[in-house]
Amino acid sequence: MTACSQDEKHRSVKDLLTAAADNDTTAIQSLLKANANLEARDSKKRTPLMVAAYHHHTAAAAMLITAGADVNAQDDMLNSPFLYAGAEGYTDILQLCLHAGARFDVYNRYGGSALIPACERGHVDVVKTLLAVKDFPIDHVNRLGWTALLEAIILSNGGPKHVEIVQLLVDAGANVNLADGDGVSPLAHARTKGFTAIVKILEKAGAR
Repeated sequence: MTACSQDEKHRSVKDLLTAAADNDTTAIQSLLKANANLEARDSKKRTPLMVAAYHHHTAAAAMLITAGADVNAQDDMLNSPFLYAGAEGYTDILQLCLHAGARFDVYNRYGGSALIPACERGHVDVVKTLLAVKDFPIDHVNRLGWTALLEAIILSNGGPKHVEIVQLLVDAGANVNLADGDGVSPLAHARTKGFTAIVKILEKAGAR
């Protein structure tokens, strides 16, 4: 009997991960009613919710989160559903995670928040969503010595999306004079890269 129960449990774990990958909400609902393990891990330490996030399966993610899945659980890449949604621009899943208790002191493999890669990659809606959250750490510095503002300049092409993001960060109160690990300021980086529009925004905000 014990061996049989263990086999059934193993099948349920595997099926929940697979159902999440397939966005199969019918199977997920059935498995949850059968008390399948919400925090099961695959070989890469991904939970069913993390699998759903990787595939941008919003319906599956919503069902798992409603059932109590941990939005802060990290896999072997140190991605969590919340961090990954921010980095990939999945605003819908990001919002679900925020409502379910996303933590701002859980960081990605670069020591960064959900905001920093969103700024780098030009995910304007994600940036707007996070900046609207009270007490979100706008000026968090990652292991590279960069803030969201620095990353929006250093790793961007200076195009319209990044200009908008820099303005959003400035309007939200980002420290425009917080330099990188080498002491180079956001304004100095923007000038070096020839990002005229960003330079104007920073200068108007009192950057040095």
